Amino acid sequence: MPVKKASKNEPIGKKIKRVRAGKNVPLERVANETGFSVDYLRQVESGQAIPPVGAILQIARALEIDSASLLKESGSMLEKRVKTHTKRTENYAYKTLTPGAENKHLKAFKVVIDAQQEHKGVDYHHEGEEFDYVLTGKVQVTVGSHVNTLAAGDCLHFNSGIPHKLKSISDERAELIVVIYTP
Repeated sequence: MPVKKASKNEPIGKKIKRVRAGKNVPLERVANETGFSVDYLRQVESGQAIPPVGAILQIARALEIDSASLLKESGSMLEKRVKTHTKRTENYAYKTLTPGAENKHLKAFKVVIDAQQEHKGVDYHHEGEEFDYVLTGKVQVTVGSHVNTLAAGDCLHFNSGIPHKLKSISDERAELIVVIYTP
């Protein structure tokens, strides 16, 4: 069955639900493939939870689609949403830097976190490796139970299969480049 096309500005949860329904994939299968609970996946699909980049990668892999297709938008609309995205994502915004990377193992994102804020919701993890480079601000990246503090110009490379969390700890907005490798 062909998957119904999305509108350019369709929320990510609706895109996920549309693709999942179009492929006739039950939530339970996505839960088993990603490790996320069915309740969390329902929250994502309904827009009650905005998934972090790692979760989007896992969900896209479970649905056998390119994650960039979930994040892709037109240029001017994307810039407008990056400016207003923080309210919708609970102080956390990201945009893909590698659109059209179908069947690629490496994905890059620009991540923005408001001052003194963190991404709300579950700790995230995904098979592979992650490299975080801080452009501005100061952040804490908690990997398992280890807390790493990074300032502008600092970087961290870690096993992204370990649950991890990102938090801004400065009085300015933090901006990072996040590169994720999934085998």
